[in-house]
Order: sequence, then C-alpha cells, then structure tokens
Amino acid sequence: MQFIQNAWYVAGWSSEFGEQPRRVTLLAKNLVMYRTSDGDVVALEDRCPHRLLPLSMGHRVGDNIQCGYHGLTFNKKGVCIRVPGQETIPPQAYVKSHPVHQLHDIVWVWMGEQKLANVDTIFDMPEFSDPTWDAHQGGQLQLKSHYLNVAENLVDPAHVSFVHSTTLGSSASEDVAVKTSTNSDPIVAWRWIRDAPPVGFFQEFGGFTSNVDRWHYYYLYLPCTAVIDFGSADSESNLAEDDRDRGVRIFAIHFITPVDERNSIDRWMHIRNTAMNDDAVSEKMDKMFNIAFAEDKAILEAIQIEED
Repeated sequence: MQFIQNAWYVAGWSSEFGEQPRRVTLLAKNLVMYRTSDGDVVALEDRCPHRLLPLSMGHRVGDNIQCGYHGLTFNKKGVCIRVPGQETIPPQAYVKSHPVHQLHDIVWVWMGEQKLANVDTIFDMPEFSDPTWDAHQGGQLQLKSHYLNVAENLVDPAHVSFVHSTTLGSSASEDVAVKTSTNSDPIVAWRWIRDAPPVGFFQEFGGFTSNVDRWHYYYLYLPCTAVIDFGSADSESNLAEDDRDRGVRIFAIHFITPVDERNSIDRWMHIRNTAMNDDAVSEKMDKMFNIAFAEDKAILEAIQIEED
C-alpha cells in the first residue's frame, strides 16, 4: 500500500503529548513521540537499531530517550549518543527523525523528505485566530477503514440526507443537485437547500422554528484534511452564498490520520460564530456530533469489510 509521504499529518492534539514516550502509528510506520523540557514535541522511528525493541518501551533521560533493552541512548534528532560498555558508537546506530510543528494546539508531523518540509503549507484558517469565532476541539474517532474512504465521505454532501437524517440532514435535500469543483486544492462539493424546515442540529443550536435556507460546503485539502462549512438562516432573508456569516455558521474540521491500510483516526473539532465561549453549548454540540459520526463509522467500516 502506498501513502503520500511528502505531506503534514496530524499526530494528535497537543494535549495528547507529555513527557512520557508514546507510540504513534502513521502511514503504517511506528513513531515514538514525547515532549521535551522546552515544550517541543519529538518524533523518532520507534525501534532501536540494535535489537529492534520499540523505543517507546524505554524511558526518558533528560530530553533523550534510552532503549529499554541495552540502554542505547538517542537524542531528539535520532543520533545515538551513548552505547553502555563501549566508547565507540557505530555510525549505523541512529533512528530516523521527523519534523514536528505545533499550530493551534495541534501536533503535525512531516512523514517525507525532511528538506521538503515547509511549515507554511500546514493547514490553517483565519477563523482560528479571529476573536469573533469560537474554536473547540472535539474528540477522535477510531475507524476500521482506509483513509481514502473516510476522505471521500467527508467531501460528499449527498450522503447526509440518508445517513444523518435526524441530525445534520433531512429528506428535503435528497433531490437537490450537488455542485463540484475538482480542478484545484481543495476539492469542493456544495449545495443549498432553500426554504426548507431546519434540520435537528439547527433546531437545537440556531433556534430556528420556521423554514430556513441552509448550505453545505465540503472542502477536502489533500491528502486528508476536510472542512465542512454548514449553516442556516431564515429563508425570508434570502441569504446570498457569499453572506453566510450572517447566518448561523459552523465549520466542522476533520483531521484524518492514516494509521495503516485499514485503519484511520478522525480527529474532529468545530469553529462557530454563535454561542461564543459557552462550554455548555460546546458539550451539547459534541454529543450531537458524536451521534452523527458514529453513523459514519458504521457505514465506513461496513464498506471496508466488503472491499476486503
């Protein structure tokens, strides 16, 4: 199985990494990751070159990591700095290191050629830093599914009417045509549902009781970061497509981590322009998102079984 190597991938939320070494599997490669005393996160190949014991089974010595089998010690760049019992350190005693960057409390790892790593290409949105928007990290979904199936699901408005009929969609959108743009990064698919009853999500969080105009814009930033821009506004306002900020607007962001050929992790969060700094609303949204994403999980894992 081939993966795209020269790309930034999410290894986890910043809160997932502390001083203790932990194994992270990305693109079917095992990494050992830990946070150093200066707050940086290190990502190294998770196997000692001596007898191949995972370094994640060792322990920290300062900002270095010591193998739990024979005590070979490696610095945060993967260079062996100690072989107990001998002064000579063989040149092949090293482990591969990977560039790591933290942005908006998210830890990104570059899996390809180090010389090509450019932090300016890491996914970002102006709403992350805009005080008129509220960003909230949600959870993570373990999926027994190839990451491309997950990515395709997250750029597919057509499934919402059927898979999420009580939360994010309804029958009103079933026959509304989906428009697409696939000529650049990101890939985009979208549609508007005009003058229709509000879906369950916006009955709960928009307070809408009469008909609304609602939208879904699905953006897939290659290889596997997805942004779903969805919202609603009173249909009487006849909201223009470029005026979506005037409605109740939410960005659901999905960071897909390809674990291996049949497993993925979907870390999700949202950014909203309503109910600012209201933890109770964030918690209620999380619960509703959890219901919807569990519906996706059932679909995607069933498809993977049939593909296999």
